[in-house]
Amino acid sequence: MMNELSLVQRIVVWILPVIFAITVHEVAHGWVARKCGDNTAYQQGRLTLNPMKHIDWFGTVILPGLLLLTGTGFIFGWAKPVPVDARNFKNPRKDMAWVALAGPVSNLLMAVGWALLARLGVLIGVGSISLPLIYTGIAGISINLVLALINLLPIPPLDGSRVVTGILPNYWAWQYNRLERYGFIILLVLLYTRVLNLILEYPMYLAQQLFFSIAGI
Repeated sequence: MMNELSLVQRIVVWILPVIFAITVHEVAHGWVARKCGDNTAYQQGRLTLNPMKHIDWFGTVILPGLLLLTGTGFIFGWAKPVPVDARNFKNPRKDMAWVALAGPVSNLLMAVGWALLARLGVLIGVGSISLPLIYTGIAGISINLVLALINLLPIPPLDGSRVVTGILPNYWAWQYNRLERYGFIILLVLLYTRVLNLILEYPMYLAQQLFFSIAGI
């Protein structure tokens, strides 16, 4: 469906969903961290939806733009991580797991919101009004599902790894987290070899079917 759009139209459709998906994801981490006792993100002014406070120019702008321009059909990115000091938590590993989980959960909630926006477009049924809502809703669903699924992968330092760390015994958690220095390299290798596509393809298909059904498309 997105292939019907020109490059400029695709940029217009994707820009807000990408910025909101990445920004709210980071704010969710900081908000839950504050609830667990760490005010670091709040004190540094990072608990705001102002995207300028969160933009990482490569991860938020350049990489998603390149993926959009090349028509890979697989768009993702990241923002500047909100600062979290686990020393302020009563139960550092358990609380950090909740903080990590907040990011993907926020993306799933946003996917619901974008699905409802697309459904509104379907219900309106007037092309000049409904199509922008439908296209933007589809983009919002897609980017949020991709971010949620990628971040749930148990590859340090992705959010999924923090959840695993909260479950493992202390020694094995320490050993597991030693992989963090290689995490970005592992992710790049999985992406380059298209193994990442194979891992995410079926979960992404199922999730899209669910959210597209909510959208009525």
